[in-house]
Amino acid sequence: MTTAAAPGKRTGERGAGRTTVPRARRTAVRDGVPARVRAGYAVGALASGTFTTLPGLLLLPYLTDTLGVGAALAGAAVLVPKLWAAALNPVLGGLGDGAASRRRLMLYGGAAMALACALMFAGVAHGTAGAWLGEAGFLLAASAFACFQAPYAALPADLAVRPADRVRLAAGRVAGLGVAALAVGAVGPALVSAGGPAAGYRWAGLFGGALIAVGTLGVALATRRPNTTPVSDTVPTRAGDTLRSGVSVSLRRGLDLVRGDRSFRALLGAGTAQALATGVLLAGVPYAARQVLGEPAFTGALVAAFVVPDLVTARWWVRLGARLGTHRAYALAGAVFTVGCLGFLVAPVVPSGFLLAAMALAGTGHAGQLVFLYGLLPDRLAADAARTGGRDHGVLSGLFATGETAGLALAPFAYGLVLAAFGYVSSGTGHAAHQTGAGRLGILVGLALLPLLATTAATLSLRGSRPPRAGSGTGGRD
Repeated sequence: MTTAAAPGKRTGERGAGRTTVPRARRTAVRDGVPARVRAGYAVGALASGTFTTLPGLLLLPYLTDTLGVGAALAGAAVLVPKLWAAALNPVLGGLGDGAASRRRLMLYGGAAMALACALMFAGVAHGTAGAWLGEAGFLLAASAFACFQAPYAALPADLAVRPADRVRLAAGRVAGLGVAALAVGAVGPALVSAGGPAAGYRWAGLFGGALIAVGTLGVALATRRPNTTPVSDTVPTRAGDTLRSGVSVSLRRGLDLVRGDRSFRALLGAGTAQALATGVLLAGVPYAARQVLGEPAFTGALVAAFVVPDLVTARWWVRLGARLGTHRAYALAGAVFTVGCLGFLVAPVVPSGFLLAAMALAGTGHAGQLVFLYGLLPDRLAADAARTGGRDHGVLSGLFATGETAGLALAPFAYGLVLAAFGYVSSGTGHAAHQTGAGRLGILVGLALLPLLATTAATLSLRGSRPPRAGSGTGGRD
């Protein structure tokens, strides 16, 4: 028997013996996105920002200096879980079928991520046993992060129809990431210093878990019942179809989607390259503070100078994007970011305050890059939902998260290659080894040129993405 479609609803075939296809339930917010929904979505960035910042800042020294793990093994221990999370993103993204199921997946993933963060720095064992416990915690946290991040990135396409509203959601997300980075960057090292090698890291892990829990609950509660009206309904089909469809998603399916979608492929390339540029900058700042400036404590000030613009310039970039067009504004943001990074080339001959200004300039450009990239992603997901009924909605958001995760994971390796090429001398004593002039030059060249190359690649890649329609609200003059 064939089911008749109600007026305004579509049905279609999906293979022999099938009369309907499951379509993701999408919701459109009446009269814009309510303030509580925007705030809740921004709070959710505390979870993803904490996972990105805390292990990157503390896990490597925890493994080498507290647990006594060799530097090479510790580096691999940090890299592998991130690559695992990158591989999981498109698979787990396929499990979300509409806003409600995506919120559930975020809630479960965030709760597991908070517990794993505490386990990562539990410090109940030392040496090899402690290293395995920390690695198990990081691997669990990376898996849970994939459960959270893919649906979180896709959620704006469920919450808003207008591109301008999605860009506002992206601006809130950027601000939330900045708050997370500031909190973790300031409180985490302070807890380690105050508590000592074991208890300090344990308290830092608990603090990170608490931030992740706040972010998860914030986004889940605020988006539970948004002021929405349905624009398309899910056509019921066989029980369990959604779950089987999500579980069956593979990297091969994801690659097929990327090959067949030029616009998304351009967006994915830009996101990966941009994450690589940002990761290189953050990885290199401690080396510059210690080896070039001779002030290791200056690392926190440089990171703060980079992060604060995320909190204060996001709305400015939204307005500029409405005037210039999203793609042109993204190119301008990339140029501002690059100019700030190039300031490191003159670090030996300028006051420390100059580098703070350069990092603030780079952070201002970085805020614009995130606003526009995160604003374009839900536009692209909404276009896919209109074309396919949302069948690949979560998979595409998972693939985008994969690109970002891979870029951040590979950044320290790329920077390490530059250091090695300039003869950087490593030290296993817990104190930095004295570097030659060439070694110090390599630190600065890597900080300046690698972000330049990666940002240029991101800007060129984004040109292949279809710009928004004229009058869409994000700038139609692209």
